[in-house]
Amino acid sequence: MNLSETVPLGATHEAALVVTHALTVQAEVPELPPVYSTPNMILFMEVACTDLLKRFLPEGWVSVGALVNVRHLAATPVGATVTVKATVAEVSAQLVTFEVEAHDGLDLIGKGVHARAPIELTRFLSGVARKQARLQA
Repeated sequence: MNLSETVPLGATHEAALVVTHALTVQAEVPELPPVYSTPNMILFMEVACTDLLKRFLPEGWVSVGALVNVRHLAATPVGATVTVKATVAEVSAQLVTFEVEAHDGLDLIGKGVHARAPIELTRFLSGVARKQARLQA
């Protein structure tokens, strides 16, 4: 598959969620404040990029994360709506790189770069099964 022919530069996708206590750092570490956690922000950015990229992949293909370089810039309390925007910034032979931003309605709370590698799912799962068999041997 030639990614540069199928994935357009500048394509965008936005997604939104409401921060619940389960998405806070306090849900995992009780002594920390009840604010949106960095791992959950990064996961939401990855999901937005995944949703954007899957529109351009053939049937039987998905993508896996290959790089995350994100800064968490501001705290977001429970009840705020976080909106993530993913934009295709670069397409190479094996990777699609996205610029990602997250806003909470008041502040830019996160910004960075995420790259995903498109893969043929059945081939990938075969490799995972071989590795799992080696681990169990």
